[in-house]
Amino acid sequence: MTASTRDDLPCVEEVRAQLQRILADPEFPAVGRVASFLRYVVEETLEGRGGRIKGYAIAVEVFGRRDTFSQDDPVVRIEAGRLRRSLEHYYLLGGKNDPVRIDVPKGGYVPSFSWNDPPPQKPDNQPLQAEVPRSPDPWWRGRRAAFAGGGTVAALAALLVVLGLASPSPPATVADAVPDRPTLVVAPFANLGNDSNAQLYAIGLTEELLTALPRFKEVKVFGRETSKTLPSDVDASRVREKLGARYLLAGGVRASGTRLRVTVRLLDTSDDAIVWSQDYENDIASDDLFAIQTDVARRVATTIAQPYGVIAQVDVANPPPDDRGTYACTLHFYAYRSELSVDGHLKVRECLETAVARYPTYATAWAMLSIVYLDEDRFKFNVQNGTDPPMQRALRAARRSTQLDAGNTRGLQALMMALFFNREFDDAMRIGEQALATNPNDTELMGEFGTRLSMGGDWARGAALLDRAIALNPGGGGYFHGTRALAAYMLHDNATAVREIDQADLQKFPLFHAVAAVIYAEAGKTEMARREGEAFVKMRTDFLPNVASELAIRNLQPADAARLINGFRKAGMPVPQDVVASATLGGAASDLQPR
Repeated sequence: MTASTRDDLPCVEEVRAQLQRILADPEFPAVGRVASFLRYVVEETLEGRGGRIKGYAIAVEVFGRRDTFSQDDPVVRIEAGRLRRSLEHYYLLGGKNDPVRIDVPKGGYVPSFSWNDPPPQKPDNQPLQAEVPRSPDPWWRGRRAAFAGGGTVAALAALLVVLGLASPSPPATVADAVPDRPTLVVAPFANLGNDSNAQLYAIGLTEELLTALPRFKEVKVFGRETSKTLPSDVDASRVREKLGARYLLAGGVRASGTRLRVTVRLLDTSDDAIVWSQDYENDIASDDLFAIQTDVARRVATTIAQPYGVIAQVDVANPPPDDRGTYACTLHFYAYRSELSVDGHLKVRECLETAVARYPTYATAWAMLSIVYLDEDRFKFNVQNGTDPPMQRALRAARRSTQLDAGNTRGLQALMMALFFNREFDDAMRIGEQALATNPNDTELMGEFGTRLSMGGDWARGAALLDRAIALNPGGGGYFHGTRALAAYMLHDNATAVREIDQADLQKFPLFHAVAAVIYAEAGKTEMARREGEAFVKMRTDFLPNVASELAIRNLQPADAARLINGFRKAGMPVPQDVVASATLGGAASDLQPR
């Protein structure tokens, strides 16, 4: 009798033993949000409190959100998706022969416990192959094509390219040139009445959306010509059948006097489910139609298409059945950016290196790889020996991205960052301004540019950009909360500094602990400052002995660097005496001057 045919269910002790087995596995993220989430929902269920496992309780008790937590904050949904994928990954690998299975079914957060059936063993003479889907043929042909490719071959090709022993080969077919991404089609917005203003607005809003959405390169948007062929009430399943698009954006406009109401909805074409909807009310007496439609289009595009936006959240929680790795790299990249862990860095780097070998003209993957290479140097994550220095690889990959697509927001962001850490501050800021003008709604770029401006001494403007990024994308990343906390510290706003550092939740990221230490020390939280300082020194033993050069590469102004050094000392961290003396005199070592 197999495990699944047993009549009984695992007992409390067996479930707790399985929980510990999962958390002890090196492939499972045993610390941080995912582990805390799993531990909380399992223990609450075992204690008979499954009925109170709701999004609000998880946000407050697990993620430390305040009791004013709103469902507009997507943190619980994002982390639930990440937890489900981590469990799925675990049971495919290390846990495939475990006796008990723990799942968190979709539609809620209460876990289920069952007996686990070991998967059937594959014959040794049949190696696994990764199936890589091609882009759909033109819709009028009404068919899809797919082919199989060897994952090992792709990985080897990536290694040769990265080591400089081979040049990326051109794609075998046109369909291979760009990997699969979430595909979105915009139906013409409908006039839900007889008002001429509403008709004009509906046409203009559709045009604005078709301009704003393609700026987010992680999403593929069908063009105007395709959109115009659709009726405003097109059936979502028809879009799936004819275009192969996973998402349909549709809506309508209704006018009443000077009031305009816009209804927008995003549908999953696989099942007609509405995954997001929103109403927008406007008064055309207080503003002109063009300004109103531009603002609504910006808000819609930012909400659904940006990093960590609605489409990314849906794909993390419920990946499409044809997802095969390359697009998943972008999801992994943003997950890594939200926690900045050394393990996440290694996995994303390997994934992206394979992606650019497979798709050498994929500008977004080159941009992301540039940022990951940069993290080797600035965070000392998984530094590779026997290759070019990570800073050179970062700059080369960023330039490759912008050569392939001069308007790619992620490529411009990567180039800005690579120039910044190469101490070419003025050029970095010029590229940052260009990137922000290219896509003023991209919160990943907005937060990163705010960080670079802050480090360069413009703390006020940097803080304003970070506030805007966080407001538009509250689930976007603890990294921006951490930088916002540092900006508040530099602006002598201790209350904001403490509030923001408490929200950062970057326990795996060494510099988080350094920033937390100086903020808590300034706020008089001596014991917390000492604890954070000790955590930082343990994680980055090399930082304080080289603190002058570490701050110099981040382009900190001498006075700002001196203040940080004194803050480290106030938190009880072992700063070298010669550096302390220089900072005490009101300056910093000569190599803190930006070059």
